[in-house]
Amino acid sequence: MAFDQLSTKLQDVFKQLKGKGKLSDKDVKLALREVKLALLEADVNFKVVKQFIKTIEERAVGHEVMESLTPGQQVIKIVNEELINLMGSTQSKINFAPRGITVIMMVGLQGAGKTTTSAKLSSHIKSQGKRPLLVACDVYRPAAIDQLTKVGKQVNVPVFSMGSDKNPVDIAQAGVNYAKENNLDVVIIDTAGRLHIDEVLMDELKNIKALVKPQEILLVVDAMTGQDAVNVAESFDQTLGLDGVVMTKLDGDSRGGAALSVKAVTNKPIKFVGMGEKLNDLEPFHPERIASRILGMGDVLTLIEKAQQNIDEKKAKELEAKFRKAEFNFEDFLEQMQQIKNMGPISQLLGMIPGMNAAKLNEIQGQVDEKQMAHIEAIILSMTKAERLNPSLLNMSRKKRIAQGSGRDLQEVNRLIKQFEQMQGMMKQFSGAMKGKKGKFKFPFM
Repeated sequence: MAFDQLSTKLQDVFKQLKGKGKLSDKDVKLALREVKLALLEADVNFKVVKQFIKTIEERAVGHEVMESLTPGQQVIKIVNEELINLMGSTQSKINFAPRGITVIMMVGLQGAGKTTTSAKLSSHIKSQGKRPLLVACDVYRPAAIDQLTKVGKQVNVPVFSMGSDKNPVDIAQAGVNYAKENNLDVVIIDTAGRLHIDEVLMDELKNIKALVKPQEILLVVDAMTGQDAVNVAESFDQTLGLDGVVMTKLDGDSRGGAALSVKAVTNKPIKFVGMGEKLNDLEPFHPERIASRILGMGDVLTLIEKAQQNIDEKKAKELEAKFRKAEFNFEDFLEQMQQIKNMGPISQLLGMIPGMNAAKLNEIQGQVDEKQMAHIEAIILSMTKAERLNPSLLNMSRKKRIAQGSGRDLQEVNRLIKQFEQMQGMMKQFSGAMKGKKGKFKFPFM
């Protein structure tokens, strides 16, 4: 999980601070030494760490904090505020042109995930009511154009290409003209990358920039590369001039050093982060929410947004009505599981709950296994629709067929059915208890 190592260490430090009634200057300095080590181990830029600790110490070692009724909480509050400042204070959004076409150039090294990220961004922009066009300007990497065409089709966004034998600068200009002619208002240019920064790459990008005059130049970097990502951002910014950064694979980076360093080093904001492989796994970067996650305070706002995007409100109300009447069946259960799956990996969702530190997360994940959920889904999908709607039909021969069809053993099928029957029994009791009572009752899985 993103920032897992850093989050665990910082929460351990602050737990000790909160356990003390009063704090001395020595207590704070010892705690900040541990914070400094945790940040360095998380691969945060050394100069950034040095300035960060200095700023916190100047604020924390003083009369106001020491004489507070809750000095430990005050120190944590200061760290939270400075973490937010470190990452850019507020969310930085795409700068859309007030009139006409907005041109966005996607740049970066080969392997960072530019093409997939371009499609993810086009999907995000489309959800805001815009009409995007993807333009294939990577004519060097084999199958790059085919890849962009494929992912563009998956997110239902048109792709403009002219083949691999054309000049990328000409393709970019032709793509903008195509957008004008077809009433499209955002052009996302997927440019070529290299395995390293070279003069030929930069000259080509500068020529595209000069011709199409993009409102946004976004650098795509791989969070897993740590300080290399920050160095790449610095080089691209000096040569090309960036408007922001998109950080991919943040979900797999347990350290998070690049995300905490890039704004301070380049003065360019992170605008989006990739949190998975699916084409909807691109999140706007909110510094205050990330700081909250790191310090174990959760991220309820993002959790709510994910629920709003992925859970059908009408279906949720129908399920609530069925729950009230104790009519919930396997078909409903399957639908509910699939909606929750669309919100993202369980580990990510749990990490957004306040107070969910790494130790608690590991404990719960042992009980809520992603693979176990997949097994349950396979068993339910192996039932006929009639069986899902009416579980009382499930006799022994049907159970054996379901076990064989799902690749699970009969014992596992029986266990799921028994648990489901117990849940139905609880629903009936609940339903009876709720009769005649006023007030809203919320469906428990929602």
